[in-house]
Amino acid sequence: MNDKQFEHIFALLKASFPTSERRNYAGQKELLADPHYRLITETNSDNQVIAFMAVWEFPSFRFIEHIAVDPNTRGSGIGGKIMASYMEESSKPILLEVEYPDTDMAQRRIGFYERLGFRLNPFDYVQPPLQKGETYLPLKIMSYPQILTEEEFTDRKEILYTNVYKVTELPSQ
Repeated sequence: MNDKQFEHIFALLKASFPTSERRNYAGQKELLADPHYRLITETNSDNQVIAFMAVWEFPSFRFIEHIAVDPNTRGSGIGGKIMASYMEESSKPILLEVEYPDTDMAQRRIGFYERLGFRLNPFDYVQPPLQKGETYLPLKIMSYPQILTEEEFTDRKEILYTNVYKVTELPSQ
């Protein structure tokens, strides 16, 4: 990935996610060296990135950290297409984080993932801070193709906290 592509992806990330749900520029760029992390992009006819997915791939599951579509292209089905393609190529369970379903927008996002086959898990979960000065963010975990057992959830959460968020001490919930 060249610097210009990364710049565009980071601009799209900033436009699509609040500060509490993304890393700063240096932190995001640093992830490119992690062997578990990869960016999947969709480009237009001018070879400009119009959508991306940031994913983590572990031995027992995959984790979608971010998915974003250029505001000028939203509603065209590109987000669903990228997700469906990733799900189709995966033989492992896939997890992602969503907000609590207490706003219309959060309910619409959850509905989007449910239409793809994801299931909302009942367990308490918080996302560790991605930047200095941010706090733990209460979220829910969705999983595909089925709801996790409590043991699976605990195992996956520990892997996420250790590898994605670099948290050594897990918060009590």
